[in-house]
Amino acid sequence: MKKIYLLFALVLSSVSFAQNSSSQNNQIAEAERKSAVKKINFRNNPNTENYDVTYHRLRFEVNPSIYYIKGNVTTYYKAKSNMSTITFDLADELEVSSVKQRNTSLSFTQNGTNELVITLPAVQNTNVLDSLTIVYEGAPPADSDGFNTYTHAGNPGLYTLSEPFGARDWWPCKQDLNDKIEKLDVFIKTGSQYVSVANGLQISAVNNGDGTKTTHFHHNYPIPAYLIAIGVTNYTIFTQQAGTAPHTFPIVNYIYPESQAATQNALAVTVPIMDLFEQLFETYPFSNEKYGHAQCSLGGGMEHTTVSFMGSFGRDLIAHELAHQWFGDKITCGSWKDIWLNEGFASYLAGLVIENMDGATDFNSWKSSLIDNITSQVGGAVYLSDTEALDAGRIFSSRLTYDKGAMVVHMLRFKLGDANFFQGVKNYLADPNLAYGYAITENLKTHLETASGLDLDEFFNDWVYGQGYPRYTITARNFSQGVARFTVSQTQSHASVSFFEMPVPVRVTGAGGQSLDLILDNTTNNQTIDKNVPFVITGITFNPKSDIIARNSTATLGNGSFVLDENVKLYPNPASHSLQLQLPDNVVLEKAIFYNALGQIIKETTSQTSWDVSALPVGVNFVKIITDAGTKQMKFIKA
Repeated sequence: MKKIYLLFALVLSSVSFAQNSSSQNNQIAEAERKSAVKKINFRNNPNTENYDVTYHRLRFEVNPSIYYIKGNVTTYYKAKSNMSTITFDLADELEVSSVKQRNTSLSFTQNGTNELVITLPAVQNTNVLDSLTIVYEGAPPADSDGFNTYTHAGNPGLYTLSEPFGARDWWPCKQDLNDKIEKLDVFIKTGSQYVSVANGLQISAVNNGDGTKTTHFHHNYPIPAYLIAIGVTNYTIFTQQAGTAPHTFPIVNYIYPESQAATQNALAVTVPIMDLFEQLFETYPFSNEKYGHAQCSLGGGMEHTTVSFMGSFGRDLIAHELAHQWFGDKITCGSWKDIWLNEGFASYLAGLVIENMDGATDFNSWKSSLIDNITSQVGGAVYLSDTEALDAGRIFSSRLTYDKGAMVVHMLRFKLGDANFFQGVKNYLADPNLAYGYAITENLKTHLETASGLDLDEFFNDWVYGQGYPRYTITARNFSQGVARFTVSQTQSHASVSFFEMPVPVRVTGAGGQSLDLILDNTTNNQTIDKNVPFVITGITFNPKSDIIARNSTATLGNGSFVLDENVKLYPNPASHSLQLQLPDNVVLEKAIFYNALGQIIKETTSQTSWDVSALPVGVNFVKIITDAGTKQMKFIKA
């Protein structure tokens, strides 16, 4: 059994795309924050820690019009230590009628603390695999979030939402947030007029001849208990085809018949989004089975493995839930501190949908909206402290976990370039030590460093572990023919970062409509950077595509008082007869104006760089050098 730590990603609805992106993430975060409170307070039952579950066969009998469940659950488990009893999490409201092991009845007790304690017939030794079957029934707890009945257009429906305490409300399980079950089979018996859905691939739907039918699903990938789900109502099934041979698979959508046409229209975008994610990253991680959606009365959605349960079908929600199949279901964040690995990536993938389907302008607007929210406060890191990791509000901060997490992902792409970034993420997803398990921030960093050859310590210290953002002041000047000089300085909003090392994007323009995007590799404060520009700059824009996080930054064009560099020299100095001017090769002299000590003009020339000064007054004199790169006033002594 692979070890993981919890990701819970319950997503509230979103509408369209860029203009309301930050508010959409705020809604998503709010829904997840409410759902996560129980998870954060949840502590694994120590009485279930002496075994690992390797397989479940779940047989359920339900009627969506009745708040009741009957179950027959067979569990294969491996002892982690010698054990004479085994404990399952199960709500007290569900009554167990029998427990058997190889057709032998075992004694058991429900101890009033939502536990089922079973006495084994003999001591089961460490690493020994065994199984048992539990039969139970009852009405789940009245306040359960895990088991839900509802109606739509007068039709009864049922769905499960297994938060950490939710799974035990409808089946006996090991409700451990850091284990994944290797595979499972689910059998749902209900009225023959209903359609059932669960994780994995539907194997069969058998009419029992008594007004009921049993639908069988098999899931052959590691899965935690909280992502196991069932749904039942009078669904219409709408199937789409996705993937690229040989990895083709169905997208099976379970939708209400009364809104079938509208829902099918909304779901049309799923295949292009799936194609995009597969193109950018890798084959859908559960391609041997299916993907799909199951409509229910949720306010938003929940990315149960292979089938997202949905309360609405906005494109942003569809994209976000689908993204979690890679970033959350296949690889789960290793702790609450690393939650940005799930939510930051899922949010950014929703942004990639905007970029690829709506174009650069909308994508840039989407990023700008995120930046505005991120920088609305001066502090806050993507990575959580120990204390913050206990606070649901902080874990699911739309500003930091979602918006800043997404922009940090984008800035990694911006810094590394598309080829290195996407290759690094592909390698991260394909890592056999992480796939269908869990990861921490350093795992992602290592893969991105390997793919790019860059040391990303500074970037992660500044943008992931550090707080705040920079404020840039940039001045651009026409330095010489075909060369522009930029001076870059910054201040920081938070003391945790002394300097943000980052490629800084600017756009320069010319009088003839010319435009050129440049990257200034800013590694020190008050840095001077020269760039080749094939026209005279008349304007400059900072961060034109909203590629980096910053606030209140300025980019201005310097005036003609630019001071030329030290390569401009007068010699000999003092001079009695001839005075020479040394200029860089790419600087053209336009005029030289000589002044005496009283500031009176005593000589003027144009392009010559050698002068006879024998007639000038003895003592201190000045010459103003006017070039195509700027102006410099220099002093010389007439001997």
